[in-house]
Amino acid sequence: MSTGKVIEGKATPRGAYPHIKRAGDFLFVSGTSSRRADNSFAGVELVDNMGTKKLDIYEQTKAVIENIKDILATEQATLQDVVDVTSFLVNMNDFAGYNTAYAEFFSKTDGPTRTTVAVHQLPHPDLVVEIKVTAYKPKS
Repeated sequence: MSTGKVIEGKATPRGAYPHIKRAGDFLFVSGTSSRRADNSFAGVELVDNMGTKKLDIYEQTKAVIENIKDILATEQATLQDVVDVTSFLVNMNDFAGYNTAYAEFFSKTDGPTRTTVAVHQLPHPDLVVEIKVTAYKPKS
C-alpha cells in the first residue's frame, strides 16, 4: 500500500496530488518549484515599477532542491537517497545556470541519474524550472 503526504509549511499543491508518496521503499516527490508557502517565488525579482521581472534560474534551482530536501526529510530521507531526477526547463538557454546550482547538491559519480527536458511552460509564468525526484529509502 502506498501513502501520500501534503507537507505543512510548504506551498500547497495546485492540484489533486501529494508532495510525496511512499511505495514500499521508494519515495516519489511530485514536481516541485521554487514556490514558497506564501505563494511567492524564490528567484523572481521585480526590477522596475512597470512589472518587469528578472527570473533567475540559478536561484530557482537552488530553492527547488531545498524544497525537495525538506519534503524528503518528512520520510527521514535525504538528497543522498535520491536515485533519479527529472527536470523541466522552460528555456534550454538556462541550462548552464541550472546545472551550476544542481552541482552544488549532487555529484557526477555519486549523484542520481538525471533527465532534463525543455517544456513550453510551467504552471505559473514566473517559473523557469520544476524538478521531480525518486528516492530509495527503506522503511525503518
